Amino acid sequence: MEAASDIRKIAFLGDYLPRKCGIATFTSDVLSAVAAEHPESQCFAVPVNDIPGGYEYPDVVRFEIEEQDLPSYQRAADFLNIGNADIVCVQHEFGIYGGLAGGHLLALLRELRMPVVTTLHTVLREPNAEQRRVMQELIARSTRLVVMTERGEQMLQEIYQAPAARIDLIPHGIPDMPFTDPNYYKDQFGVEGRLVLLTFGLLSPNKGVEYALNALPEILAEFPNVVYIVLGATHPNLVREQGEFYRLTLDRLAKKNKVQKHVIFYNRFVELDELKEFIGAADLYLTPYLNEAQITSGTLAYAFGAGKAVISTPYWHAAELLADGRGVLVPFRDAKAIAREVIGLLRDETRRHAMRKNAYKLGREMVWSHTARLYMRSFERARIEGAVWSRKSFAVKTLDQAPRELPDLRLDHLSRMTDSTGMFQHAIFTVPNFSEGYCTDDNARAFMLAVLLDELEEEPDKVRTLATTYAAFLHHAFDPATKRFHNHLSFDRRWLDVQGSEDSHGRALWALGVGVGRSPHRSFQVMSGQIFAQALPAVAELRSPRAWAFSLLGIHEYLQRLNGDRSAHQMRELLTTRLMELFGRTAQPDWPWFEDVLSYDNAKLAHALILSGRATGQAPVFERGLQALRWLVDVQTAESGDFRTIGSNGFYPRGGTRANFDQQPIEAHSMVSACLEAYRATSDARWYEQAQRTFDWFLGWNDLGLELYSPTTGGCRDALHVDRVNQNQGAESTLAFLLSLAEMQLMQNAVTVFNPSPSQPGSTP
Repeated sequence: MEAASDIRKIAFLGDYLPRKCGIATFTSDVLSAVAAEHPESQCFAVPVNDIPGGYEYPDVVRFEIEEQDLPSYQRAADFLNIGNADIVCVQHEFGIYGGLAGGHLLALLRELRMPVVTTLHTVLREPNAEQRRVMQELIARSTRLVVMTERGEQMLQEIYQAPAARIDLIPHGIPDMPFTDPNYYKDQFGVEGRLVLLTFGLLSPNKGVEYALNALPEILAEFPNVVYIVLGATHPNLVREQGEFYRLTLDRLAKKNKVQKHVIFYNRFVELDELKEFIGAADLYLTPYLNEAQITSGTLAYAFGAGKAVISTPYWHAAELLADGRGVLVPFRDAKAIAREVIGLLRDETRRHAMRKNAYKLGREMVWSHTARLYMRSFERARIEGAVWSRKSFAVKTLDQAPRELPDLRLDHLSRMTDSTGMFQHAIFTVPNFSEGYCTDDNARAFMLAVLLDELEEEPDKVRTLATTYAAFLHHAFDPATKRFHNHLSFDRRWLDVQGSEDSHGRALWALGVGVGRSPHRSFQVMSGQIFAQALPAVAELRSPRAWAFSLLGIHEYLQRLNGDRSAHQMRELLTTRLMELFGRTAQPDWPWFEDVLSYDNAKLAHALILSGRATGQAPVFERGLQALRWLVDVQTAESGDFRTIGSNGFYPRGGTRANFDQQPIEAHSMVSACLEAYRATSDARWYEQAQRTFDWFLGWNDLGLELYSPTTGGCRDALHVDRVNQNQGAESTLAFLLSLAEMQLMQNAVTVFNPSPSQPGSTP
C-alpha cells in the first residue's frame, strides 16, 4: 500500500453498477480499487441514469444525474462544490451523457471549483463538428487527462492538440487472478475434456460474433471437442431498440452452420467472481470486433491479464496490446483467418502456453491495485496543478445569471388531439373537434415537433409513435399526379380539396426537409426524402411569399444531410432571389418589409433570408433578413417591453390602423424561431433575450396578463382577444407553443453547455 494521501474526498462521475455497461463496471472497479489502496480517502460515486427512477445503487452513490435533464448536471456541480470534493474523476464516453454529443457534461464541469481528472474511454479519429467541440472544451476544463493506450495519447495530441504534459497513460485495470490450468474450472460449466473458446461482454452487432461462428465448421473438422462460449447479456440499448434480434440471428447462423452443439450462449450479465471462472475455463479468447476505432476494451484487458492466449481483429487497443507476439491479430470480417489461427494455436501447445505466460507477466502491471496507485498519482498532480490553474470560483447565482426555468414539456394534449389518422385541426376547449377533421398544415408542424423532441430525447417511445402517424399523414396527403399536397381531410377520411393551399405545400416541404436532415430514424429520412424530391419542383410555380419562406427553411434542413443535391441548391437560389426582389419592390425607409401589410406568420419571411443568406455566404441576403426582423421586433414590442403580436382582426396595412387583437400563438412561435436563428447567426445575446421575451407571451407577459399555455393540459389556448383568452386549445396553437418550447429548450441546452461568445456590436434587435 502506498503512503497516505492528503486528498480526502474523491468523486467518481460516470455510469455505475448495477447499470449494465462497460463504463459502469469500470467506474465501480476504479472507485473500489482507489478506496482499497487509500482507505484514508473518502471515495463516492455520482452516476448518470438512463432510465426513469435510476437503479438500486449501493451506499457509495451519493448523488444521481438524470441523463437528459440539463439542470440535474448543474445541481450535481453544486453538490460537489458544497461538499468540498478534492478531486472529480470523470469517465468520458460520448454516449453516456445527455445533450448533443454528450455536451450536458460541460455544463457540470464549467461550474466545478476543484481539479478534474478525466478518463477518455473513446478518442475519435474523425469526430464530427459537435463531437470535436465537446472534446476540445472537455480537454480545456480537465486538469489532467487519462488514456489507456499509447495510441490514445498520440491521437489526443495530434488531433485535439492536448498538451502532452497533462496526459497520463494508465492501463485498463484488471482483477488479480492466479495463473491456472483452464481444466481447473471447466467441470462447473459442463465442458470438462473440451477445448474452450470464449468471447464475453455486452452483445451487439459490432462484436463480430458471426465471423467466429462461421469459422467454427473448419475448426471442428480438426478439433471436434471445441466449444465456443459467448458470455454476456445483449446491450440494454440494443434490447430497447431491436429486442433480441441480433442474438436470434446468431442462433440461426449456428444452426445453419450445424455447430449448435458446440455453441453456448450465456445471456446474462455476470458478476466479477463468476466472470473470473469463465475466463479461467477458456483455452483461447476471441475478440472478432468489427470497428477499428476502439481505443480501449475492458474485456480484452481482463482476458489478456488473466494469461489467456488471445486472437483478435486489429482494433486499436488490440493492435497495441497484442503486438510483438503477445497475441494473434486477424483481419476484420475474415472467418477463414480466425479458423486458421485458432487451429494453429490449438495444434501448437508450446506456443500457446508461452503466449499465455507472457500475457500474464505483463498483466501484473495492469491489476487494479497498481492502476489505483497510478490514478492517485494523477490526482496528486492535478491537485498541485489545480492550485495555480485558473478556475472559475463557485458563487451563488442571482436570477439574471441563473439558467432560465422553462415549463415542463407535456405531451398530454398533443396525444389527445391525435388519433390513428393524424392530428385534429380544432378543439372544443380540450376536446378534439371531429367535425373539423384534419389538415396537412398541422400534421406537418406536428411532424417537425416530433423530430425536435427526438433531439431532446423526450418520451422516445411515445414520440416515435406520434411521428409515425404524422409522417403517414404527409405521405397520404401528397398527390403523385399533381405533385402537390391536399390540405383538408374530413373525419371520415375524404379529401375536401382537389389541391391544398400554397402555404400548406410549403409547410409540408419544410417538414419533409426536417425529416431528412434531422430525424435520427432511417425510415423517416428515406420516406421524407422521396416525397421531398417529388414535391420540390412545384415550388417554382408558387406565388405565396410564405410558401417560398417555408420551402427555403425545408431546403436548408434537407441540405444538412444531402448537400450534393443540385436541384435543391438551385431552388434555394430561385426562392431567395424572389424574396429579395419582393423586398426591393415594396420596402421603404419607414416600412422595411416584403409586403404592404403585416398579416400572419410574419417573421418567417425574415427568418428564411437570415438562414439562407448565412448558409450561402450572401451577406446582402443575410443583412436584409436581419434588417426586416429588427423592424418587426420594434413593431411588435409594446410600451411595457412585452411582446405584442399583430392582431388577426384586421392585421396591419401600411398607412392604416394596426390591429392589436386577436393575437395568435403562431405569431409568437414565428418570432421565437426567427430570433433564435438570428442569435445562432450573430452570437448577439440580445436576439436570445428577444426570443425569451416573446416566449414569455405564452406565459402571461402580454397585454392582458393571462396565460395562453395551460400547464394542466399541456395545450395552448387559441388566441388573446381584447377582453379574454379563447379557451379552445386547437392544433395550431398547441403546436406553436410546443415548438417554441422545444426550440427554446434546445437553445438553452446549447447556451448552458457551450457558453457562447459575448454579444457582438452591430446586430441590435
